[in-house]
Amino acid sequence: MAKWGEGDPRWIVEQRADGTNVNNWHWTERDVSGWSSERLRQLLLGVRVEGPEGVCQLTDVSKLDGEASINNRKGKLIFFYEWQIRANWLGTSSGGVKYRGTVDVANLSDENDLDDLDISASLCKDQPNTPLLDLMRKKGVQEVRRVLGEYIRQVKSEFSQGMILPTATGPKPPQPQKPTHVQSSKAQFVQVFTRSAATVDGRRGGRFQLLGGNVSGEFTQLVPDLRIEMRWRFRTWPSEHYATIKLDLEDQGDETELTMECRGVPAGEEDSTREGWTRFYFQAIKQTFGY
Repeated sequence: MAKWGEGDPRWIVEQRADGTNVNNWHWTERDVSGWSSERLRQLLLGVRVEGPEGVCQLTDVSKLDGEASINNRKGKLIFFYEWQIRANWLGTSSGGVKYRGTVDVANLSDENDLDDLDISASLCKDQPNTPLLDLMRKKGVQEVRRVLGEYIRQVKSEFSQGMILPTATGPKPPQPQKPTHVQSSKAQFVQVFTRSAATVDGRRGGRFQLLGGNVSGEFTQLVPDLRIEMRWRFRTWPSEHYATIKLDLEDQGDETELTMECRGVPAGEEDSTREGWTRFYFQAIKQTFGY
């Protein structure tokens, strides 16, 4: 995820009270990193669980790295957040003995469902084994997941108010769009969904480079609203080795079906290539533009 403020300034407009962002066409952003950091700390420090083993409570948040923002594009709110968290817990056994440990959250992100969050509880290295660890791994992790879900709910409800501005003719739902131009022809569109600098010559034989130079290639065929074909490579592949990518688009009225064919990926790179296209192209476009 790009750091706040690194987006293409031509596609960023300030939020205005007078409704200048008519029909919500422009991309508007609100940085909620500071608010998120404070709110996450408040929610986490309220975590407390107890059982026959004793009582455990989160005492401080020692690591909270990440960022969060809310975006409005054509009346659709899009939420970005990505956090890595470590909190310390103090447990007191039923016999009054105290133990210390940590809880780690590795992947609190808009790309992951709440149930898929990787949350782990452990004891500090100098602590002896205790049933309190089982208490934290069961009830404690469950409670941490619950408050993280509360953070997500608050970001999407309370803190997003005012992001969608009045339109010139009153409320109007956004119309479905085709992804062809986002994918191929304009560098500024690509820079928005990749959140990084890109060069794109959107014509047959035109070259492209994006994601910090990790991806490059050449367009071999461009048929508006129908097909995109390209020679495509990742930087670590053998020199001058390209895969052949075909993207076919079929208009189905209120939506567009996209079919992708990829041939010529180096042996052993299939899974990483599939994962990269899913994350950095399809999921990024969906999160940014709603396709």
